[in-house]
Amino acid sequence: MTLQISDDRRVRTIVLDRPEALNAFDEALYDATAEALLAAAEDPGVAVVLLTGAGRAFSAGTDLREMHARTTDPGFVPGKHGFVGLLDTLVDFPKPLVCAVNGIGLGIGATILGFADLAFMASTARLKCPFTSLGVAPEAASSYLLPRLVGRQDAAWMLMSSEWIDATQALEMGLVWRVCEPEDLLAEATRHAAVLAARPISSLMAVKRTMSAPLRAEIDAARVRENAAFAELMGGPANFEALSAFAEGREPDFTGLPPGW
Repeated sequence: MTLQISDDRRVRTIVLDRPEALNAFDEALYDATAEALLAAAEDPGVAVVLLTGAGRAFSAGTDLREMHARTTDPGFVPGKHGFVGLLDTLVDFPKPLVCAVNGIGLGIGATILGFADLAFMASTARLKCPFTSLGVAPEAASSYLLPRLVGRQDAAWMLMSSEWIDATQALEMGLVWRVCEPEDLLAEATRHAAVLAARPISSLMAVKRTMSAPLRAEIDAARVRENAAFAELMGGPANFEALSAFAEGREPDFTGLPPGW
């Protein structure tokens, strides 16, 4: 099982459940999460989706061992939806999405907050956009959504530095809506999700649709730009060094890269 799914008071809770891998997204988890969101979108009994993680992580982002395999194994078989399919589902998701960041959030575990209608975060949780430490480009329209959400300079720091952002910083930036003690996080997120879920689903969907529609063209354009930059950098000298260092259990050293890298 890669997900736990439960329903209560028209709130569907989806729990990422690969705690041994810090809920990192391999192809199976990308596929399962996309399928769960698609099912929730179509289910007339679901008003709100609450997304959280099992164990000590929200999500450690893309599984780097699979990323390494993707760049080195010609026989690598991608999933049905994969990363791109999950993003498509998030962009199109028509109902309120509440995220409860229970622990570390890396990569998509942080940038997914750009698609959250409400985000809650445990006081002990941390977030990181590790793109420059991996020698790659931003993802998930974060180059557009994060500056819009938190302002240009906070977004620039998050996307360029590959440094951790703690819960206090995330709240001050406006990246999350509420910070809770770890033991209160899920109850608080669920309580607010249930308030929304008590409203007419048609009205909730209308609010989300009218709020999201003006952003759609810019999100699509940002994804095209990011994908082009990611394709250019993926497998390049910086990315190869980063993934090799991860596989070898050492810190990457970018000082010896060719000029311009």
